[in-house]
Amino acid sequence: MSDFIALWPQSASAYSGRLDLLMWIFTALVVALSAPVFVLLAYFAWKYRAGRDADRSDRVNRNTWLEISWALIPFILVVALFVWSTRMFFTVHEPPSDAMEINVVAKQWMWKFEHASGQREIDELHVPVNEPVRLSMASQDVIHSLYIPALRLKQDVVPGRYTSLWFTADKPGTYALACAEFCGANHSEMTGRFIVMEKPAFAEWLEQAGTDISLPAEGEALFRSNGCSGCHGPAATVHAPDLDGLYGRPVPLSDGSIVTADDQYIRDSILLPQSQIAAGYPQIMPTFKNVLSEDEVMKLVAYIKSLGASGEQP
Repeated sequence: MSDFIALWPQSASAYSGRLDLLMWIFTALVVALSAPVFVLLAYFAWKYRAGRDADRSDRVNRNTWLEISWALIPFILVVALFVWSTRMFFTVHEPPSDAMEINVVAKQWMWKFEHASGQREIDELHVPVNEPVRLSMASQDVIHSLYIPALRLKQDVVPGRYTSLWFTADKPGTYALACAEFCGANHSEMTGRFIVMEKPAFAEWLEQAGTDISLPAEGEALFRSNGCSGCHGPAATVHAPDLDGLYGRPVPLSDGSIVTADDQYIRDSILLPQSQIAAGYPQIMPTFKNVLSEDEVMKLVAYIKSLGASGEQP
């Protein structure tokens, strides 16, 4: 992959440009602060070397303002860089609400991408230019890390939890992606292509890729085939939480705490149902930990997220 052997990878987003600027300014600051130290070390080592006739007496005069300035100015510059980098950190972890959702499942040794409308890709990710995209990621086996050099973004993909990453690519082209966490014998082969397309071309690609069913629809089929509707459906006789309008709402738990029904909560409720029990409901939910794959759980999560907001709060 050319992006990995080039001296400097291509830039495909405004964020990557800002990150490059931050890095260059930080590098310049480090050089500006450290270079005089090394120059003076070399100068004094030469001037006061053994056998040289030099004045080694203590100096009485001192410049207080000079001493304050060489401590205060670097401190202010470092704090400014800290504030700048912290704002960038929070920005990259706060996706816009209208971001396009794409599910990612990492496994030894491949990347599986699944679009909301059902299109699937292996080791390739197609996205439209100038449109925010949010990746919801899970690992099927060990720790992986999705790295896209052109975006200057890297996010660990950890077993047992969801991680996310969002970006807006602003330059059409084909770029490299890879796993940046050693994940096994074929780690170096866990690479792929990140393809940014103009919006008409992306719409055409979606149509050509084709699919008979969307992720929420696949999740609904799994919901019924695994018997979930027997307890959570409108005609259920079992006292179980109503899932309509659940996503994004606060859920009181039996231990008195309150959590938000996000992707992670829904996943844990499916695979680890005894870890967070909704207040007022019996502990009868079975685990699907060894029944459903991460890919299937993500489809169920997509279905539950798609449900309307008319139901009662569990």
